[in-house]
Amino acid sequence: MNHHHDGPDARHRRPDGVDDKTVEALGSLSKALETTERARGHLYGFHQLTGTADLELDRAVRLLREAGHTGWADKVETEVLGRNVIPGHWTFQIVEAYNDTYYDPFRQLERAAVAELADGRDHLYEAEMKEDRRTEGHPDHSARPPATGA
Repeated sequence: MNHHHDGPDARHRRPDGVDDKTVEALGSLSKALETTERARGHLYGFHQLTGTADLELDRAVRLLREAGHTGWADKVETEVLGRNVIPGHWTFQIVEAYNDTYYDPFRQLERAAVAELADGRDHLYEAEMKEDRRTEGHPDHSARPPATGA
């Protein structure tokens, strides 16, 4: 490891006694959680897009009625508008179930592992990779943001 004199701040410095495998394992756990964060974002996108489509159906029903197609307006209103997306669920319930069943427990476990195995210090793997890839003295390769005067 190529440690520079202006290396990472204390919250990104490896605590004493934490071995390479532990840093790598926590990095992998964190990467998996970050991927889950992205999946969760897609789930919220699914939720919002489905809601937008459902609201647009109000307009479709109104226009069908105005055009004299009462039968089709009734069919859209009774068959699709407000329909469950899976049995018994609207999308907000899917989001809630995902958060309760998978996301929240995963996030809590990852936080507990980092707290116990690395004194709560996040992104040790990335911070050490940054140190290895920095160019000493280059202004855009500094270890951390400049200190700001209070």
